[in-house]
Amino acid sequence: MRIGGLASAAVCALAMSTPALAKDVVIHAGRLIDGVSKTPRAQVSILIRDDRITGVQAGYVTPPGAEVIDLKSGTVLPGLIDTHDHITAGFHKGDPIRNAVTITPYDVTIESVGYARATLLAGFTSVRDVGSETGVVVALKKAVRSGAIPGPRIWSSGGAIGPTGGHGDAANGLDPDLDHPHWQDNLVDSPEAARRAVRTLHRQGADLIKIMPSGGVMSIGDDPNHQLMADDEIKAVIDTAHALGMKVAAHAHGKLAIDKAAALGVDSIEHGSFADAESYRIMKAHGTWFVPTMLVGARVYDRAKSHPEQLNPSTAEKALMVVPVMVRNLGDAYAAGVKIAFGTDTFGMSAHGENAQEFALMVKAGMTPADAITAATASAADLIGDKNIGAVQAGRYADIIAVSGDPLADITTLERVGFVMKGGTVYKADGKAVAP
Repeated sequence: MRIGGLASAAVCALAMSTPALAKDVVIHAGRLIDGVSKTPRAQVSILIRDDRITGVQAGYVTPPGAEVIDLKSGTVLPGLIDTHDHITAGFHKGDPIRNAVTITPYDVTIESVGYARATLLAGFTSVRDVGSETGVVVALKKAVRSGAIPGPRIWSSGGAIGPTGGHGDAANGLDPDLDHPHWQDNLVDSPEAARRAVRTLHRQGADLIKIMPSGGVMSIGDDPNHQLMADDEIKAVIDTAHALGMKVAAHAHGKLAIDKAAALGVDSIEHGSFADAESYRIMKAHGTWFVPTMLVGARVYDRAKSHPEQLNPSTAEKALMVVPVMVRNLGDAYAAGVKIAFGTDTFGMSAHGENAQEFALMVKAGMTPADAITAATASAADLIGDKNIGAVQAGRYADIIAVSGDPLADITTLERVGFVMKGGTVYKADGKAVAP
C-alpha cells in the first residue's frame, strides 16, 4: 500500500487476505489526529486486535506476531462521521414530480448499496441517516452490520415525522386524488398521533427520530420560516422518544421552530438557517447540538442558479433566499460557542462519497480545521451517543483512515482519503478499494 509514496508488502498482504478479522495488527502512523486532542502526535503505533483498538503507543513498536500497516508518511485519523445523511437517496435528473411517482422502494434499495460503499470508501465509517423510507434503510443497516455489503455503520431515523402539508408530506403539490399508502405513515396532526408515530418507528427498527417542525427548501409550497408543528406535537415526540432511549433531530430553518424545538428538549437542530443570538443562547442552555449542512446548501444554490427546472416548483426561489443565510449562521453559531456536529445532508445534490467537501465550507464559514475535524469525530460521536466511535483510543472500534497530506494545513486533504479501515478490516489501500 502507498500513502504518500511509501509501499508496504505487509499491508498489501493484509488487504488481500480473507474477510476474517486479523488477530493482531499494528498501524505505524507518521502523524495521528486522534479525534479528541487538537494537537497531532508524531510517530505513533496503534495496536489492534480483531475489531478494536487495544492501545496507542509513542514510537514505532511491533508486538510479536502482529501484522504491520505502514502509514509513516501519512496522517491517520478516526473514521469520519456524517450525522446528517440520506444514504438511500440519490438525485435523478429530469422532472422531480415524475420521479416522485415512478421510483419505487425497490429501485431505492438497489441504488443504496452503491451509495453505502461510496460513503465508506470516502472515509466515512459511520453515518446518521435522518430521513429515509424506514424499511429500506433498516434493511440496509442490517446488511452492512452482517457484512453482506460494505458500508458505514448506520444509525437511522426511518421516515421523518411532520405535519400534513409540511416539509415531509410527499403529497405536496400533487393532484389531491393521488396517494400512496406509505405517504401517510409519519404525518401527525396531534400529540396522540405523534406518540404513536414514534413508537411505531421504534418497533420498526429506527435508532432515533427526526421531526419537521419548520418548512423546508426542497419541498413544494411550504415556507422555511414557518413553524408547522405545534408545540404540543413537538413535545410529545421528544418525550416519547426520550422515554424509549431515542434522540430527536429537528429539521428547522426558521427562528421560531429552532427556538421552540431547542427549548422543548430536541437533541439537535438540523440546518438552523435563521437562528440568531437568542437561538444560540437557548441551544447552549439546553445542550442542543447544531448540524449546519453546508454542502447541500451550496449544491442546491448552484442548481437553482443554473438548472432551476431540475428542482421542485418553488424550490429554486427558496434556495436563493435561504442558502446565503446558512453561511453566516454557522460562523455566528461557532463564535457563540454552540456545539457543532458535522453533517452534509447528502441525498444526491452532492454525490455519496463527496461528503468530505463539507469541511472546506465549514472552514470558510469561520471554523478552524481542527474544530471542523472534531465536529466529524468526537463531537459527532457524542451527538449520536456512541462511545465506540469518533476517536483513536483504546477500547474503540478500529475505524481508522489516512491521508497523505496534513488536513490541519489543507482541510481539502480529507477529500482524498487513501486508506480506510472499519472494525479492523481494510476496505481501501493505496487509494484503491479492496474487496475483503
